[in-house]
Amino acid sequence: MNTVKTMLDIKGHEVYSIGPDATVYQAVELMAAREIGALIVVTSDNYLAGIVSERDYARKVLLKNKSSRETKIQEIMTKDVICVEASTTVDTCVSLMNQRKIRHLPVLNGDTPVGMISVDDVLKFTIKDQKIVIAELESYIMEESGGEG
Repeated sequence: MNTVKTMLDIKGHEVYSIGPDATVYQAVELMAAREIGALIVVTSDNYLAGIVSERDYARKVLLKNKSSRETKIQEIMTKDVICVEASTTVDTCVSLMNQRKIRHLPVLNGDTPVGMISVDDVLKFTIKDQKIVIAELESYIMEESGGEG
């Protein structure tokens, strides 16, 4: 069974984060520079405090006519974050994302963020995994039928 660890080993373990006292503008700037849709919000001692996404910016700043240069991350971040561990299965991640209607899952080791996976990461990984299974099945069929599959 494929796990988040397998996915992170392929994708990378880089964690993009920001502090709760940073401005929303700084968060949007970092997301744009890294071409990502969410950041983990961490305390000064690197513990998870929340998550902030482009969707948070659009709904809680832009639509409410707030200033992104003055609004702090802690004012708009999601504090009750759904997280997974490296041992969590990819299927469980898909279920969580679907049921909770979320696009990003921070990966924790204890209380410390060690990665983040997105719905796009899960989709790419699943497609790649299915291609491998299909190739293995095709190879097996060709061997069993003498190459006339």
